[in-house]
This record gives sequence, structure tokens and C-alpha cells, in this order.
Amino acid sequence: MDKPPSINEIEIVPLEVSHIREIAQLEELCFSDPWTEDMFIQLLSNPLAVFITAQKDGEAVGYAGIYHILSEGQLMNIAVKEEYRRLGIAEKMFDFILEYAKENDIEVITLEVRKENDPAISLYEKLGFEKVGERPGYYSRPTDDAVLMNYSV
Repeated sequence: MDKPPSINEIEIVPLEVSHIREIAQLEELCFSDPWTEDMFIQLLSNPLAVFITAQKDGEAVGYAGIYHILSEGQLMNIAVKEEYRRLGIAEKMFDFILEYAKENDIEVITLEVRKENDPAISLYEKLGFEKVGERPGYYSRPTDDAVLMNYSV
């Protein structure tokens, strides 16, 4: 990447089978206990899973997804390639998810985040999430507590 792209060059599209390999590779870079390609393929057949990808010239540079259960959305992941961070891509994906939530009568979006993941917690607070609790020992590889956060739609 020679120069950072403009946020206007980023397209948000539904996750498709053709994106899975790139998304699984991004998952491995971003998370210590990554989901596999097979797990992402299973998501595509799950009517409760709503996953999107951020694309730049046909390349997956990020993804995000929620599980939609009744009036609640469980934010599963937001991930952006390191060289594309701090450009507003995570916010753009969240705006897409938030629009989906409003159109589908979701009242609250919840998430868990590693207590030691200060950059992610800062992002979620910037997006409007509030800390509502903790789950001790929730994460493994390495062991860490989870911070529970909610966003009222």
C-alpha cells in the first residue's frame, strides 16, 4: 500500500464464500484463537449470522459480524488489516451493522472484549458502547478476563 486509501474507496459488502480465505487469514493475524475457514463457511448458512467485509479494489481489508437473536445483536468480531487501521473502516462497518440493527428491530448490541485489549475497548467506547460488566477468565490463549459492553440502538 503506497498511500492510505480514502474511506470512500472502501466498499462494505455481505460476506461471501469467495471472501473466506482472506477473512480467515485476517482472523489469524488479529486474534490469538482464530476462527477457521470452515467456521466462516458455516456462518454463511446460519440465518442468525450477519457478516460483512470491507473491500478495497476486491481485497478484503476487514470484516465484522453479529448474531441476530430476537431483539439483540451479539457483535462477534470487528477486524481490520493492520495497515488499514485508523482510517475509519471499523466505524464504517459498524455503521452498516447499526443500520441493519435499526431496520431489524434490534434494541441492543452486546459484545465481549479482552480486558487487556485497550485499543479495541477505546474503539468500542468511541462507537458508543458502555461497559456493563466482566467475565473472569473468559478468554484462553492467553487467559484474560472479558469486558462486557452494550450499545443501545
